[in-house]
Amino acid sequence: MAKKLTDINDFGAVNLLDRITVAAEVTQPSTVKGIGDDAAVTDAPAQQHVTATALQLEGVHFDLTYTPLKHLGYKAVVAAINKIYAMNVTPAQIIVSAGLSKRFAVEHVDELFDGITIACKRYAVDIVGISLSSSLTGLALSITATGAAPKEKIVYRNGGKPTDLLCLTGNLGAAYMGLQLLKREKTVFEGNSHAQPQLEGYNYILERYLKPEAQKEVISLLDENHIVPTAMINLSEGLASETLHLCKQSGCGVRIYLERVPIAADTFKIADEMNLDAVVAALHGGDDYELLFTLPVTLHETITRELQGIDVIGHLTDVSEGAYLITPDNQAIALKAQGWNDDSQ
Repeated sequence: MAKKLTDINDFGAVNLLDRITVAAEVTQPSTVKGIGDDAAVTDAPAQQHVTATALQLEGVHFDLTYTPLKHLGYKAVVAAINKIYAMNVTPAQIIVSAGLSKRFAVEHVDELFDGITIACKRYAVDIVGISLSSSLTGLALSITATGAAPKEKIVYRNGGKPTDLLCLTGNLGAAYMGLQLLKREKTVFEGNSHAQPQLEGYNYILERYLKPEAQKEVISLLDENHIVPTAMINLSEGLASETLHLCKQSGCGVRIYLERVPIAADTFKIADEMNLDAVVAALHGGDDYELLFTLPVTLHETITRELQGIDVIGHLTDVSEGAYLITPDNQAIALKAQGWNDDSQ
């Protein structure tokens, strides 16, 4: 027998807020006042504050047919705080806003905030504000993340210079292929409600889509080696699109060498199975939440020796030389921003 769910209206907004804030521990010294007042108060003397927001809309950014609410909460936090990491800043606080339709019960909100809380503990981030509202259709979830750092450590997209090395964390395309797998299994289920999803052996790409991780360790590694990138950008819309954003802001061209772009074996495997191109997924997929950044060419040896897990995939050029992808047989293909359409239905 299915467990009876608790109606939010019957439970009461005040009780619901009290319920979901129980686990909201304060860990950051910069948090002066968190949940419980009209606004949060933070303090970071001699530093600049950095703020970023990530919005998740049901039917646009996620499909609850195959996205557990717990995973959604976790991923929403990652999507927001990785933008802070992309400024070479460590996130410290988040504010959560959610719009909930009548089909969501108190237990559903519990599950969503379980994921948010787990992510906050993983990345030592405080929840300092929560705003809940009713929604006429579906679920809307917005996370605003903040952090602070000395002015000289903050990295923008516009600092890249010709000859700078183009560096990448992690591998690309796996999240996009995880989404394609989930879409395939949803289609099978819609055609036969008795069918069981065939997901065994695809743990890696599914995790990359449903529970990605932010680049906390990379920012720590750069700091430990006293390295401040010249430019940096969060990878959420695919390598091609984000590279062009960085180049436009920096006033540079670029050469990316395809053979240096890391793509996981699992990504190639499912791409072959589904008659898709893993390279296209890497270039134009999305939801990777890796970091793309530039460093002076003089640091090449340091990157190789000290920055494990970071690949040099190309270099910036003079803007007059354009933006190109170089294939293994030395063909130059103009880089185009096909982009990620946020369609997860």
